[in-house]
Amino acid sequence: MPTHAEERVLPYTPDQLFALVADVERYPEFLPWCVGARVTERRPELVVADLIIGFRMFRERFTSRVSLDRPRRIDVAYADGPFRYLNNHWTFIPDPGGCRVDFFVDFEFKSRLLQRLIEVLFSEAVRRMVGAFEKRARDLYGAPQHGAGQPAA
Repeated sequence: MPTHAEERVLPYTPDQLFALVADVERYPEFLPWCVGARVTERRPELVVADLIIGFRMFRERFTSRVSLDRPRRIDVAYADGPFRYLNNHWTFIPDPGGCRVDFFVDFEFKSRLLQRLIEVLFSEAVRRMVGAFEKRARDLYGAPQHGAGQPAA
C-alpha cells in the first residue's frame, strides 16, 4: 500500500503553511489531478469536503473530515469514496529556517486496477503534489530570502 512520509523546512510561518493546506476549496487551482473541491461543512476545528481527483480516464470523488488544530496540525480522516482507507496528516513546527513541515499519507484503493495504477505512479505523484504546495506557498507569500529553508525537490 502506498505510504509516503516527508519532512521539509520551508521559509514560511506555521500559520501561513497551515492556512495554505487548510484552504481545501483552492486545491483545484494548484494541486495536480484535483479537478474539483466542495466544502460541505466548515467550523474552526473541522472541514468536511468532497474532492474530485481525475487522471486520464479515471475520475473519483471522495469525502474526508479534516481536523484543524491551528497552527500545529491537520489530520485527514477518510469518510467515503474509492479507498479502503486513507490516513493523512500534516504538522507545522516552528524552525529557525521558518517552519518544519511533516507530511504523511497512507492509503489503499478498493479497486485493484486503481491500486496497481497508483503504485506505479505514486512516487512521482507525491513528489508533484508536495512541489505544488511549495509553489503555492511561493505564489501566496513570496520567494524565500537567499539561504532560507531548503530548496524545493
